[in-house]
Amino acid sequence: MVIDITQRRPLLGNITGGLSGPAIKPVALYMVYEVAGVVGIPVIGCGGIATASDAIEFIMAGASAIQVGTASFTNPRSPLEVLQGIEQFMQQEGITNITELIGVGRH
Repeated sequence: MVIDITQRRPLLGNITGGLSGPAIKPVALYMVYEVAGVVGIPVIGCGGIATASDAIEFIMAGASAIQVGTASFTNPRSPLEVLQGIEQFMQQEGITNITELIGVGRH
């Protein structure tokens, strides 16, 4: 929520707004971890993914795919940078297929 102190009323037409980006990453990551453990369908990780490390965490939690959203508002190249970072991580770790990472953090 934001209040316009000059107009003395809420600035947003709906009074409140939502959270996105880094503010929700820990909760989103946990939700992916929980959901991936109980469903038999692919889970898409989203919520606060701004770096390759963020994306890899979601994949290791059980996501089959990830989404970069809010980070692209401040850096339109962020999805490409995340992809390049994932590729670098895989190369450094000797991983040839991203599926090798899906759910490995679920112990």
